[in-house]
Amino acid sequence: MSETSEIPAVPAPFTRATEALAASGVVHTVVSHGPVASLDEAAAARGLLPRQVVKTLVVRRGDDDFLLVLVPGDRQISWPKLRALLGVSRLSMPDAGTARDATGYERGTITPFGAQGRADGTPWPVIADALIVERAEPVSIGGGAHGVSATLDAADLVSATRATVADVTDEL
Repeated sequence: MSETSEIPAVPAPFTRATEALAASGVVHTVVSHGPVASLDEAAAARGLLPRQVVKTLVVRRGDDDFLLVLVPGDRQISWPKLRALLGVSRLSMPDAGTARDATGYERGTITPFGAQGRADGTPWPVIADALIVERAEPVSIGGGAHGVSATLDAADLVSATRATVADVTDEL
């Protein structure tokens, strides 16, 4: 009689983001993978297409005034569209340190789930590009640490983050 042994399951990483995602009640899967150096590598590690990897970008409207923009991996922010949506003439991307201070996450790990938000505790507004919902496919977002992501339904992502949905991107 031979003995069989089971390979122990690797527990899902615990981060502020995965805790917030679990608390939201949204059905999701946490994926832990090794370091990735590109969007294509991230998509492959997650078993998805690059367009399904949603980038969370921090955008500055003014001093201590930020918002999070959810962008499909195969797209980039259209600054004219985003400025028109927000009714402003100027927006910028903060440097890595400022983005970390605003969200509590390093670049490459930023997600709306568990992000720090304003000093009074209210979350930064979230804008989701319309294609995220229109494509009606699972998406993957950062999980709050390098090599950690969460896969969930696009509509659930938008609902849980109370995102404004609008056409704010262009092709790469």
